[in-house]
Formats: sequence, C-alpha cells, structure tokens
Amino acid sequence: MKLFKQLYIENRFFYAFVGVIMVFLLGYPIPFLFNVAKVVLFLFLLAVTIEILWLFNKNISFQIERTSPKLLSLGDDNTLQLSIKNLANAAIKTRIIEELPVQLQERDFMIAQDFGKYEEVTFPYTIRPTKRGLYSFGDTILFLSSKLGFVSRQYRGKNPMEMQVYPSIIQMKKYELAHLNKLHQFLGIKKIRRIGHSYDFEQIKEYVQGDDYRSLNWKATGRYNRLMVNQYQDQSAQPVYCIIDKSRYMKLPFNGMSLLDYSVNASLVISNTALKKKDKTGLITFSDKLDTVIKADNKPHQLKLILESLYNEKERMPEANYELLYTFMQKSIRQRSLLFLFSNLESKSSMNRILPILKGISKNHLVVVIFFENNELTEFATQKPSELKDIYLSVTAQKFISEKEVIIQTMRQNGIHTIFTRPEQLTMNALNKYLEFKARGLI
Repeated sequence: MKLFKQLYIENRFFYAFVGVIMVFLLGYPIPFLFNVAKVVLFLFLLAVTIEILWLFNKNISFQIERTSPKLLSLGDDNTLQLSIKNLANAAIKTRIIEELPVQLQERDFMIAQDFGKYEEVTFPYTIRPTKRGLYSFGDTILFLSSKLGFVSRQYRGKNPMEMQVYPSIIQMKKYELAHLNKLHQFLGIKKIRRIGHSYDFEQIKEYVQGDDYRSLNWKATGRYNRLMVNQYQDQSAQPVYCIIDKSRYMKLPFNGMSLLDYSVNASLVISNTALKKKDKTGLITFSDKLDTVIKADNKPHQLKLILESLYNEKERMPEANYELLYTFMQKSIRQRSLLFLFSNLESKSSMNRILPILKGISKNHLVVVIFFENNELTEFATQKPSELKDIYLSVTAQKFISEKEVIIQTMRQNGIHTIFTRPEQLTMNALNKYLEFKARGLI
C-alpha cells in the first residue's frame, strides 16, 4: 500500500506506452512488426519494473533541512533556504516542491535538480507575505526518478514549521542608519536643509568649514584667538505618536497589502527612529472605539510593546470616531506631541466633519495627516480614452483626484500638516517629515 501511495507515473511512461501500441497496430498490416511489438512491450515492462525496484530501494534517502529567519517581515522579500543532501551512492533526478503557507497562494513552486552521489545542494528562495499572522509551512516533497524517467517516487521530508509575520523588521533595520547621518542622505532619505537648531547645548568646539556661522561664540573666540562655535544637539524626550485609523477605508488593497498594513510598517519605522533620537514614542489605534493606547515613553521595552501591538491590529467595518479621539487627547495627552495620523479621507463631506476636530487637536499638538494616493485611479485618469465610456470614467477619476487635492489644500490652510503619498513610499515620506521637524526644532 505504501508503494502505491508513493508511486507516480510520468508523462514519458504514457509516451512510450502509446509508441508500443502504435507498433502493435502496425503489426496487423505488417505481421513481422507484431512479434517486434511483443518484444518491445516486454522490455518496456521490464524497464518500468526495474526502475520501481531501484527507486524503492532502502538505500535511497535524503537529508532535508529548511532554515529561515526568526520572524518574517510584512511586505518584504524574506529569504529562506533549503539544504538537501543525497545520502545514496547513486545519481538521482529530483523535482522539489515546498508546501508553502496558504496565505501566499503560490501553487507553482518547483525546483528541478539532479543530485550526484552524496551531493549536497542549498536552494535559497524568497517569499513576500502580504498579511500579518501565523504562517504554517508543510513538508518538503521530492519526486525521485532515474534516467529512464517512466515513474517517480514521492519522498516526503518531514519538516513542518510555523512562523509569524510581523510588521516589517527589514524596513526598520534598513532605515535605522538614517538617524546616524545628520544629512540623511542614505537609503533613499532625502537631504534636509537644517533651518535652525534646537535649544539643547552640547559643547563649544573649533569652527570648521560647513559649521553654521550664526552659532559663533565670540567670547570663546576672543579667549582662544581662533573661531569657536556653539554645538547643539537635537532636543530629546519629545513625545511622538502614531495614530492609525482602522476603519473600513483602510482595507483598500495596493500590491496585495491593505493601507492599514502600510501604516503599520511605517509606524514601526517611525517609532524605532524616534527612540534612536532619544524621543518618546507611543501608539494609538481607533475606529468606532479606541482599541490600542500606548503612552509615549522611551523605556527599553517600548519598541517591543509597540511591535506586538501592531502585529495584532485588524481593520474594523465601522467609521472612525474622531470625536472620541479628540476627547481622549484632551484628557490624557497634555504635553505637546508630534502626531502622525494615518487615515484615508476620500470626500469633502468627510473632511468637513473631522476638520474642526483636527483643528482643535492642532492647538495643542503638531498634527500630520497622511493621505494615500490611489495609484490605479491616477493611472486610469491619465490614460487616453478610446471610447465614450472611457471618457466618462476618466472624468470621474479626475474628479476624485481633484477632490482629494482640495481636501489636502484645505487642511494646510487650516494649519494642519499633510503628507500625500503612494502607499509604497509611505515609510520614507513619513520618516522624512519626522526628521524635517527635528531639524527645524518644531518638536
């Protein structure tokens, strides 16, 4: 029974069998070929029998090991490795199939590899998870065959494993170096012109080319008879909050990920950078109710607490209750803070409803509202219409785009900072805004 479960007939078997039948058919008009067909059939069955006996030899075995990072990062290419070693004293042809998690929806993973005697081969491959949660990997399956290739044997490597997909750790580490460079030129972070400096005095040092001449210390210059400047460091311990709207509008998908997932990744990067800058960081998520509230702090475990909270965030169907957010901010967060509000307002009526609330919050805090650009809508609006229906749809798309531009302009006129960004550029643009505010001493 075990043999029949593991035995698979290959296409070459059917091609050869059809060839034998054709020889038998030709044996009717040509009697000589009928005897030849019997011999060919006997040899064919003998070859198949020998191949089956060889494939199910007890000496045929493999050592299979899958290695992976401790955690998978949401929306990034995560590299895993398969190490497979042929333990048999024979060359074997294989097809390798991985039982990948169902969330990936990949059903065509297959690697063809010929193994020599006792040969070990490592296969790196990448996966891109687009949802947070627990991912279950199954076994690694090898289909073994000889050079004849009439049949194959299924060899199952028992290596099931479960991995958690967290907000992007890869992106967090990628942007972590940004805080070390005052100009932030690395990793796609644009150069920011420092308009001023904050008020935390650090030291007096000798002037070098490139220092701000407005910071010259004339008393020290006269004392040492050479130019001396005051050096300042960024003001620290400022509260930075990432506020995520989890209403149904944040379920819109782009490149397989929802807007909430993009916001989660950006929040983790901002929180990590703020902590590296010695600021306090916190998290608030809400929809029709407040779901997660983490007070801004810079304790050693703060980032881990935020990471675990972001991992468990889910969209909710009710609309966001901004009145509840305003009440909470007035009662619980008294110190002036930088607030990154991740939302997705699509209509002027929605803006008119929440604008007075945001203006009230901005009296005590520095508010940055993040809007998402609809990539598909923008591309559709710029396409050349080919028929009357396309003209109507193009005009409608342009109307939605213009309405969002009006929303953004109205926000800015009322003293509320905004970021209008494509989802895939959200992390970089939000981080740039935080670094810009730090450089200008606004927080």
